[in-house]
Amino acid sequence: MLAACGGFLLAILWMDLIFDTQLLRHRHEDELPEAVLDSIAGYYHRATTTSRPMPHLIAAVMAILLCGSIIEIDRWQDPVWLAPVATLSAAAAIIPAAVRTVSNAVRLGGRTDTVAEQTRLARSILRDHLTSAAFMLAVVVLWSARGLLADFAR
Repeated sequence: MLAACGGFLLAILWMDLIFDTQLLRHRHEDELPEAVLDSIAGYYHRATTTSRPMPHLIAAVMAILLCGSIIEIDRWQDPVWLAPVATLSAAAAIIPAAVRTVSNAVRLGGRTDTVAEQTRLARSILRDHLTSAAFMLAVVVLWSARGLLADFAR
């Protein structure tokens, strides 16, 4: 179940990154072109504002992953390091999203800021998503390989 939660969240991050990576070819420019900002901001408007209840489902999966991982720490099964490392990886992906990334995406989707500020928001979201994707990939690998790691540890 925990690997499936991580996989679901990794898939959501992949969809986000499809739009975020449009800005990479403009990484040396001070401001993103309007067409790029319009595409990214339009996606985040749909993803965060008009796609309800999807954001609630994503939040629920995040909560299940964190709570389930914490429960696994309490069980201390072999290998004993797996649950703490997977939990820290999940937290490293989820906490920035809850604290910063989602609010930045809502703000970018609203398109009320200057082009310079929208560019800063888009770049911040991309950095957050790349970091979160790396941590979530670790979560998926750890929980998916749990049985193999347990056998290897014995």
